[in-house]
Amino acid sequence: MAKRLFCPPRQRNVGCIKFGQASFELIDEFLIHSNKRNKDNLNNLPKCSGSFKQKRLVEYIFLITEELRLDPLVGYHAIELVQRFMVSHLDDLLASSVPQGATAPESTNFEEAAFDMLKDKFPLIIFSCVQLASKLFLHHHIINSSTAVQFLRSVGHTVSKQTILESELMVFKGLEFKLNVLNPLTYVEILLEVLGHNEPSIPVEHLYHLCHPVLQFITLQRTAIYDTLLKVATQCVCPSQKQREKFVTVTEDCMLLGVGVITVATFIHYVKKWEQVVGELSHITGISRKSISDFAHVTLTHIVSTNFPAV
Repeated sequence: MAKRLFCPPRQRNVGCIKFGQASFELIDEFLIHSNKRNKDNLNNLPKCSGSFKQKRLVEYIFLITEELRLDPLVGYHAIELVQRFMVSHLDDLLASSVPQGATAPESTNFEEAAFDMLKDKFPLIIFSCVQLASKLFLHHHIINSSTAVQFLRSVGHTVSKQTILESELMVFKGLEFKLNVLNPLTYVEILLEVLGHNEPSIPVEHLYHLCHPVLQFITLQRTAIYDTLLKVATQCVCPSQKQREKFVTVTEDCMLLGVGVITVATFIHYVKKWEQVVGELSHITGISRKSISDFAHVTLTHIVSTNFPAV
């Protein structure tokens, strides 16, 4: 797979990726493992999947990683940790807050009280997820307690090192000490590694640089892009609730997202190679050319129609 070399914390780590360093056997094994994990995840999606990937929350995480000069992998990993933790934490919180046998009005009051309590802790929970993600990638910059206190104070949250430690431990326990969640950027990297091995003429390192803003755009515009993709897939302007629920397996498909990111980057940077890349990625992943093309076309349409701020 793509090899990551150490870079000083104050440098952007995007330039530290090196492709073509691993044997084909290792690449193949990692691809098979990643594909299995992705399928297992899609077969066991919890309720509310994707509920904590709204634009404002994701943007906040990106801003934290940018401000603290963390590797982009950390940000995407933190997004997944927030999603997993919050779904589990809310279930536990509501179960413990609402007494058994409570009437509907009483249940609503208890739920509102639980959400109010959570609202105050939410910024620290998000930061704890970023902090845990930074520790998972030990070869990169790790957020220590002093940095955490200083950063949180700068955004209006005065907390002690002890409070930060307690929050981090609470999130860690809530995740059942499992931090190795699916990360969309990892899928982009392994697919580029395989693509570069199969088609040496494709400049995967150049593509990788462009994949970062493309993945960030899709992540931030997730709701709009997948809503359009749903309408394309169902050929229906107003998809039913049942169709939306079934479509969750598409919105949470990291392999499809990785393929989509690479094809969009290829169309922007090497349009003459686009058909070749689509075909090769379809062969690698088993995802149909039409599904890949639909994802790319929808994303490109949103990119073109977006009003970006003037530089």
